[in-house]
This record gives sequence, C-alpha cells and structure tokens, in this order.
Amino acid sequence: MTQTSPNRPRIGDLRYRLTLERPTRVSDGGGGAVTTWDFVADVWAAIAPRGGTETIVAEAIAGRSTFSIHMRYRSDVTPDMRLRLGARIFEILAVSDADDRRRFLLCLVQERNL
Repeated sequence: MTQTSPNRPRIGDLRYRLTLERPTRVSDGGGGAVTTWDFVADVWAAIAPRGGTETIVAEAIAGRSTFSIHMRYRSDVTPDMRLRLGARIFEILAVSDADDRRRFLLCLVQERNL
C-alpha cells in the first residue's frame, strides 16, 4: 500500500470492497444460542499484511495472519465485529482513528487459516 504517512492511506489505496458484519446471538431451540453474522455495510478499504504465526492444533497446522485495514472513518465499528472479503474472514482485534481527524479508521485484524 502506498501511503503519504503511516496512518493515512491515499484514496486510491482503498481498492478492496469488504463487508462489515456484526454478531447476533440467536436461540438454537434447545436452550442454547448460536452466533450469526448480520450485514452492517459494504466499505472500501486498504489491506496491508503485518505478520503471521503457525501452530499445531489437533495434529494439523493452523495459521494466523495479521493485517492492517484502513477504511473511511465510521463511529460504529467495534472489536466484536468482523470484515469479510469473499470467503476470507478478518476478525477485528482493535480499532482506532488513524489520523485523529475522523477521516480514516485503522483496524488491526487477524485472519485464521485452517
């Protein structure tokens, strides 16, 4: 991602159309609950890799990749939400006002690769 500063992307960098989703707990009919994901908005964003790790889970290698995602500022984004790009799911770990001017939002996210 080409940037004018580390915390402010150029508008042309926002080339990925992501779907912002919020969790909702729904009764499963047996006394428990299931989490479903509800559409909030489609947003244009820039995605930049930050790193990753691999671990062994149940005798299989499981990877986790972390990314920075910049989008236009929204006041309703929280760490319990997620972003989706096709079949790829990005869990939001942290959210901050990228330039302290309410122009861009920076989300630190994690993608699980199983």
